[in-house]
Amino acid sequence: MKPDLAVQLFTQLIWNAVVISAPLLLTTLVVGVIVSVLQVVTQVQEMSLTFIPKLIAALAVLLALGPWMLKRVVSYSATLISSIPQYF
Repeated sequence: MKPDLAVQLFTQLIWNAVVISAPLLLTTLVVGVIVSVLQVVTQVQEMSLTFIPKLIAALAVLLALGPWMLKRVVSYSATLISSIPQYF
């Protein structure tokens, strides 16, 4: 295997991981910031108040975008596996 091929495969892997995880991470980030601002304004410092909304938002994103995420992972894996003979 050539070193540049390994770098290319690793770059594709990292890019797919970023694209697949971005909606979930961004959603939980936004919800966390909103809840934190509300906690500062109301001075309520309850730990479960930050956890429950993020959990609900993460589940909603997974339900909405889960099929797309799975399709992207399966497509990448199938492409990678089917191109193994070209690497040798």
